[in-house]
Amino acid sequence: MQPKVVYWNNMPSPYVVGRFNALARRAPFAFEAWFDRPRDPDRSWDVDQATWEFPARYLSGPDGARRVPRLELIEVRPDLLVSLFAERHFALGSLMARSLGARTAFRVLPTFDAWIQRHAAKEAAKHYLFRTVDAAKVPGPDGARVARKYGIPSDRIFPVTQSVDVAHYASGGSAEARDRARSLRALLPAEGPQFVCVGRLWKGKGLDYLLDAFERVVRTHPTASLLLIGDGVDEAEYRRSAATIRNVAFAGFIQPADLPAYYHEADALVFSTLGDPHGLVVEEAMAARLPVISTTAAGDIRLRLPHDEAGLVVPPADSGALVDAMLYLATRPDDRKRMGGRARELVATRTHEHWAVDFERFVERTLRLPRRRAPAASSAVVAGRMLSFRRR
Repeated sequence: MQPKVVYWNNMPSPYVVGRFNALARRAPFAFEAWFDRPRDPDRSWDVDQATWEFPARYLSGPDGARRVPRLELIEVRPDLLVSLFAERHFALGSLMARSLGARTAFRVLPTFDAWIQRHAAKEAAKHYLFRTVDAAKVPGPDGARVARKYGIPSDRIFPVTQSVDVAHYASGGSAEARDRARSLRALLPAEGPQFVCVGRLWKGKGLDYLLDAFERVVRTHPTASLLLIGDGVDEAEYRRSAATIRNVAFAGFIQPADLPAYYHEADALVFSTLGDPHGLVVEEAMAARLPVISTTAAGDIRLRLPHDEAGLVVPPADSGALVDAMLYLATRPDDRKRMGGRARELVATRTHEHWAVDFERFVERTLRLPRRRAPAASSAVVAGRMLSFRRR
């Protein structure tokens, strides 16, 4: 009999859907996806469940409140539950799953102080929770360090490479999307290098530093331009700030289906984040043969984006470093072409199909492991049973 594997995530992002579809085509085990809700309030992507090739269910109630899936765990009885951990309902769900005999694993990404507030109680809870699970799924060394820090041994930590639809972002997109992207580009200097920034318009993405840097760049290189793609809570503020800067345009939110056209009109991506756990726009741009300027405040970025090979890596919250990097690429078209070509080579294996292979290997290894026998793991079974009883 095939093992039953449940992956419980907060929402079905386009990346997650692509990965789960690739996994469903391989069908290595009985798989089901659980989501809290279709999207967070600060996300604008389309959610079309008709494109899903995997069984899935939403766990939130009629009021949209997140909840612990007690009844679902009893019904499905997964052999392995993979989940997030940073919110209370995920932690309680993991404990309950363990009390029902399931193996449990956390998806662990690196975190940055610029994005989160650390509290002693929360840190203590993570030290306990990480000692209750059988394994961790990480994208690379940065996530592995977090998993080890909170108590998961190295032999229980498995890398599963983050992925994007490489072929899609390499394609240039539909003719209709290319026409829209060209129309927007026509509003900016045609002969100069165009930098593009893709992501939420909020302060955690480092946009204050990016706009400050670009204002200085355009003084030296008057034909350079900057296109901001996305929406967010700070959009109005950034539109006001950019109103006095030459050659800045806002595209609003662009659905993933149309994004390749905008990448292909650009000359480089700038990822000015102050603390992304990963930031898959980097891989999207690399697939489109763009060199990338990224801050170091992104998970495993020095491995993903070798400095001066596929792009440039600079410190976060440093406008001067961004100025230097942007001017370097603005004035060196041959280096842009060289880096973009190397970026495309490096991202070739970061596909959803490779993710599915990695994830299958992660599941096989986790199910072969002996169960955790640490005191925390034993107490988790008792805690899970008590929580389950209290919720009946």
